[in-house]
Amino acid sequence: MNGPETVGAVFRRVVRHPWDAVLSRWNYKAAVLSAAVRSALFFLVNLSAGPEAAWGAAATEALFRLATAGFYGALTEAFRHAEPRATATLCVMVLLPTVAHSIELAVHWTRGTPALADSLAVSVVFTAISTAFNLFAMRQGALIVGNGRRSLLEDLLAMPRLLALFAVTVFRQCARPGL
Repeated sequence: MNGPETVGAVFRRVVRHPWDAVLSRWNYKAAVLSAAVRSALFFLVNLSAGPEAAWGAAATEALFRLATAGFYGALTEAFRHAEPRATATLCVMVLLPTVAHSIELAVHWTRGTPALADSLAVSVVFTAISTAFNLFAMRQGALIVGNGRRSLLEDLLAMPRLLALFAVTVFRQCARPGL
């Protein structure tokens, strides 16, 4: 899919053809970057419980995100051309994190992560920002694994420009009259 489609059409495509829409488009970029950043966050939040607890929480989060974030990245990528854009963004920012954090809670609760509430709070805040940014970056052609993809290195080199453009876009949206 290269042109715009409705949010409903994306949902139908994902439900009717999950292999083509998501499973075969596992986004390694999302998996690697999510695992790296989130495991560091879990490490830092759990460090007060001791180094062993911090490393355990970090390793759990890294494995969890390596296993799942590629699918969330594929779903985010599926919505990158969806219209209306605000509805697509809302869907990606609400539905995907709800599923991801529900599973994350179960994984870390089962493992016994000491600072679970704080870890999840940090993870949820990070998700709110990173999901919006990832969708924005994917709309710019970065962090995608489908048609038009670039190497991960090229995407990383584009990050300063994309982060600045994202910040300007968010500022402009927030400064619009009537918001």
